[in-house]
Amino acid sequence: MKLSDLWKSNKEEQKAVTVSKYQMITDDNNGFFMWNGNIYQSDLIRSIIRVKAKAVSKTMAKHIREDKTGLKVNPEPYMKFLLEEPNELMSMQQLLEKAVSHLELNNNAFIYINRDEYGYPIGLYPITASNVEALRNGIGELFLRFTLKNGKRVVFAYKDIIHLRQDFNENEIFGDSNFEALKTMMEVVHTIDNGIIKAIKNSNVVQWLLKYNANLKPEDLKKSTKEFVDSFLNMDSDLAGAASVDNKVDAQRVEPKSFMPNADQMKETTNRIYSFFNVNEKIIQSSYSENEWISFYESSVEPIIIQLSNEFTRKLFTRKERSFGNKVVFEGSNLSFASMSTKLQLVQMLDRGVMNPNEVRLILNMHPVEHGDEYLLRLDTAKQSEQTKEAT
Repeated sequence: MKLSDLWKSNKEEQKAVTVSKYQMITDDNNGFFMWNGNIYQSDLIRSIIRVKAKAVSKTMAKHIREDKTGLKVNPEPYMKFLLEEPNELMSMQQLLEKAVSHLELNNNAFIYINRDEYGYPIGLYPITASNVEALRNGIGELFLRFTLKNGKRVVFAYKDIIHLRQDFNENEIFGDSNFEALKTMMEVVHTIDNGIIKAIKNSNVVQWLLKYNANLKPEDLKKSTKEFVDSFLNMDSDLAGAASVDNKVDAQRVEPKSFMPNADQMKETTNRIYSFFNVNEKIIQSSYSENEWISFYESSVEPIIIQLSNEFTRKLFTRKERSFGNKVVFEGSNLSFASMSTKLQLVQMLDRGVMNPNEVRLILNMHPVEHGDEYLLRLDTAKQSEQTKEAT
């Protein structure tokens, strides 16, 4: 199904939900409005969001089923394909990158789950909206009404929305907006940037004040000034920028004054914004060490990955399906950024059954091999109970 067809069909769904099936939906005065302050146009903000979005998007989504028969990976083909290609426009990697960008900008991200007539998910679509409102029907079921960028409104049941949020504090449904916290700092950054631009422009401008000892007509003043500019300030003139004036005019040079922020002011403001998003300069510029990346991963990336796993599991599977051990897991390894010496030490994990050969090869950026998913175990290791039996 195309995205345009999805919004078109939703109009009929809204009508059925609000009138026929669920009677009247009332607004409980609970809503979230996206910040339209063009914050994403800032190179500083975009660099921060990009590093987080790309880090999270590298995770691998898998359907895991763990029951009495054991653990199975991607046992259902429909779920496997959904987690690889959530819709006809993007892969899971691209969907995650877009969702995390929304999450970092607004502290809220929404993904619509399109289901077939039997209730199975067949498509995942990130929603880009200007504002979102929480609605409830007569029996207390929660819905979200989105106002899209083109002005259209759509209503979806909350159970069909994967909702990611952070800074989850005052509002009972939505994460708190970044607007008030970032507004002042972004104004400072904007002022500093404008000051630098003006200072650079004015640094190449020399202003002159011409004082004539005689009263001249306005048209004669303009003519004389133009002659002075053409001969003295125009480097393409035949006089090579040199000019002579008589005692009728006094030419004085005026140096322009402009605001130029110092490096400490700029660095302090930048560090405050980095701290707000829990990143630092080394992470942004990819000059981090192994331990610095692991710290960033555990503090900023891993919480998002955990939330993704929880939300995808809650919304893609019913309680009954979850009771049979079904869940979605997003695998993210901070070892992919480890040093080569650390990666080579993982070989010790192979014969202990901690990792299989293909998992180690993945961290080493090598393709999987046949039978590489089988776990290996040293012959001199066994369970304590088995060792006791052999001893007796």
